[in-house]
Amino acid sequence: MSTIHLTTFIAAPVERVFDLSRSINLHKISTADTKEEAVAGRMSGLINEGEKVTWKAKHLFKTRFFTSKISSMKLNESFTDEMEKGDFKSYKHEHHFKQVDNGTIIIDLIEFESPYGVIGQLFNQLYLKRYLEALLIKRNNVIKEYAETQKWQAFLNYYN
Repeated sequence: MSTIHLTTFIAAPVERVFDLSRSINLHKISTADTKEEAVAGRMSGLINEGEKVTWKAKHLFKTRFFTSKISSMKLNESFTDEMEKGDFKSYKHEHHFKQVDNGTIIIDLIEFESPYGVIGQLFNQLYLKRYLEALLIKRNNVIKEYAETQKWQAFLNYYN
């Protein structure tokens, strides 16, 4: 099992950051390089506990499908998505949010395992872990860009 632990600071209220983090529409923007699109389940708006989304994207020279379910959610504190179907043997992403005086801290914890035994473990360590971490950093930078400017208003229906 491989793990990724990433911490990101965003100068915006926790409610805004939490909602942008579960926005299907903003996720599509953050993954434009891989042409990621929602093709089943929740396909737009804010995903909620118990809901699923199936993503189609091009990763590692191949079109792939990945279905995840929001297995738990505590409003403005955390949510967890877990793979139900896809190329990983297992994949779990915990998103944690902490309000601080001048903004919000996001803590991402990802545990994943590739198939193919020892070869999969080696691939994780040599390539896949860095690849996934780079995707997550890019995603969080997009959330930061939208949360810290007026761009967030295009995705959320309330005005803070």
